[in-house]
Amino acid sequence: METLRQTAKVARISDIIDGNFVRKEGMEPSYVLTKFGEKVSRAKIVGTIINKFMSEDGNYSSVTIDDDTDAIRVKAFKEDADFFDKFNVGDNILLIGKVREYNGENYIIPEIMKKSETNYENYHKLKVLKQLLKKKKINDIVQKQKDKFADFEELKKYLVKKHKFDEKDIDSVLENISEKEEKKEKDYKPMLMELIDKLDNGKGIEIRKLLEESKLNENNFQEAVNELVADGIWFEPKPGVVKKV
Repeated sequence: METLRQTAKVARISDIIDGNFVRKEGMEPSYVLTKFGEKVSRAKIVGTIINKFMSEDGNYSSVTIDDDTDAIRVKAFKEDADFFDKFNVGDNILLIGKVREYNGENYIIPEIMKKSETNYENYHKLKVLKQLLKKKKINDIVQKQKDKFADFEELKKYLVKKHKFDEKDIDSVLENISEKEEKKEKDYKPMLMELIDKLDNGKGIEIRKLLEESKLNENNFQEAVNELVADGIWFEPKPGVVKKV
């Protein structure tokens, strides 16, 4: 079966940086779920290059792009490492690329990148704002109405019938609310601390193995691990490995 290419969605960099990365398996694309419930697998952003890097071996390069809401790294690897050669710090650019995540950092793999005119940058910002207002309207109504229904399916039927919202827009908003409520209700750090005591032979434990043994949702797992590292309870003796302090 042919896989359809995901639509590139206009976005602010802050929405990608602050969004929750949802990793999918197989042919289903992973995506960032923004705070207003927008699913972004491929992003279209406009901003200014504020940093440029190339590794000594030439197998990795990156640029950092700022759009006044935040800054994000755009990364290219191996045979694509020369992707940014014709761009310089200070260039205003239009970028389309796939959203990815590694070690708690949301970033972009570039597909299309070209220099942008100021007029288009203003048009892009207006388009993003229009999209955000639409999502905020749905989000606000869902927040007001969700406690009046037995479950989200009944709420969705009401929103489609009453407000004529698109089901996909409603689903992404409801998914975002569910993620937030699940995080509020559950603290996975004590369970992970017990698990690392059981599995660590003194040299630390691979994060991937810890995830498999925990059987947690990857986003909840990564958030708990990040908190344990940030609180100084765990540390990373080497990339991909964690250990108790």
